[in-house]
Amino acid sequence: MSEHTGAIRITDLANPVLSDTLKSVIAATPPVVMDIEAVLAAARATTGLSDFGPDDFRERLALWLSCFEEDKGLGPVGRAGMFGDCVRYCVARLRLVDLWKKHPEIDAIVLDRPIIIAGLPRSGTTHLVNILAADTRLRSMPLWETMEPVPAHNDTPTVPGEDPRFTRTREMWGNFEALLPLMPAMHEMAPEHVHEDIELQGSDFTTYLPEWLSRPYRWRDYYFAHDQTPHYAWGKRALKAMTWLRGPNRWVMKSPPHMENFGPLIHTYPDATVVVTHRDPIAVIQSAITMLAYGDRLRRTLPLDLKQLANYWIDRVEMLLRACVRDRECLPAAQSIDVLFHEYMADQKSTIKRVYEMAGLTFTPAAEAQIDGFLAANPRGKHGQVQYDLEGDFGIDVGAVRERFAFYYARFPVRQEATAGEKTPRTPG
Repeated sequence: MSEHTGAIRITDLANPVLSDTLKSVIAATPPVVMDIEAVLAAARATTGLSDFGPDDFRERLALWLSCFEEDKGLGPVGRAGMFGDCVRYCVARLRLVDLWKKHPEIDAIVLDRPIIIAGLPRSGTTHLVNILAADTRLRSMPLWETMEPVPAHNDTPTVPGEDPRFTRTREMWGNFEALLPLMPAMHEMAPEHVHEDIELQGSDFTTYLPEWLSRPYRWRDYYFAHDQTPHYAWGKRALKAMTWLRGPNRWVMKSPPHMENFGPLIHTYPDATVVVTHRDPIAVIQSAITMLAYGDRLRRTLPLDLKQLANYWIDRVEMLLRACVRDRECLPAAQSIDVLFHEYMADQKSTIKRVYEMAGLTFTPAAEAQIDGFLAANPRGKHGQVQYDLEGDFGIDVGAVRERFAFYYARFPVRQEATAGEKTPRTPG
C-alpha cells in the first residue's frame, strides 16, 4: 500500500533511476521464447487439461506473440510478463472449456439487465464501477477473479478462509507495487477492487489488452479489422460460468474498449444499461501515458522512448473516440446515459442516482449506506496526486492535439482541463 500523499512529480520518466531491487529483478528474469507451442504446453502443464475449445484463437495468440517479438523495446521483465499473460489466458480458457463441458446447464443461465460502463481509460470508469459494486445486490468482477475466473479443481487455501486466487493476486500485485511504489497513486490494484470485464475476452485472445504493456501495431490493426461480436459472446458465456460458480446474475461491469464496440456490446447484452463516461482526452492521455511510462521502467529497455508512447496513445484514444462518436446512436436512448467527468466529480451521488433510475434499480437506504462507506474509504487522491507535464515530459504540442479532438469536443460538452504549459484550455476550431 502506498504511503504517498499530496502532490507527486515524477521527474525521471525518460531516464529512470532504478532502485537496487528493480535492477536485481530485471537481471534475474529468465529469457522467454515467444512460441505458441511453449505457451500452450505451459497452460496444459498448469491445469492438466488439453481441450482449448474452438481453434480460431490460435491465429490471434500467434499474432500477439509475433507482435511481442517485434517490439524490440520490451526488456526481460516485459517479455516475461507478456508471455506469462498469454499462459494465464490459456489456463483460463482450458478451465472455462472444461467447466462448460461438465456443466452444460451453465448456458441456460439468464443474465439480468447488466449495468455496463464504457469510457476512456482514466475517465472515472474504475471509480464509478467500484461505487456501484458496493451495492451487494449487484455482481461485480474483482481483480482476483478476473486474474483467474475459474478456480483450479485442486486449489487449497494458504490463508484460512481466503480464496487462494485472492491470496495469489494480493501477493503478486503487492510485489509489483513494492517495486513501483507510486503506482497506487495512478491506479491501485487492490485484489478486491473491480477490474475490467474485457479480461474475460482475453481468454479468447482479443481486445486492446496487449496494447497496454507493449506496442503491438499489427495486432491493433488486426483487431480493428475484425468484428468483435463473437468475442463478446465468449465473454458473456464466461460471465454465465462465473455466475454459476458464485452468483448472483445481475452484473455491473466496465471497460474502455466498449466505446469502440457499441454494436457488439448491445447485440450481446440487449437489455443492458450502458453508462458512457466522458472526460477531456488531454487529461486522459497525460494520466494514462504517465502511468504507463512509470511502469515501463520495469518492462522496457532504457532510456524510454516517451514520444513513441505518447504518439501511440494519442492515436489510440482518437480511434476510441471516433468510434464512440460514430456509433453512440447504436445504444438505445432509454438504456444509455452520458456522464461528464466534471459533473460526476462535482456531485457523485446525483450521477449514481441517475444510473440507478435508468437501470430500474431502487436506491435503497442500505445501498446508499454501502456506497457512502466506499466513498469515505476511497477519496480521490487517497494515495497522492500525480502532477503531469505533457509538453515537458513527452514533447507534445497540447494545442495541436486538442485540434485533433475537435470532433469529440463538438459532440460531447466535456470540460477542457488545464494542463502544464497551457494557461487556459481553448475550444479548437
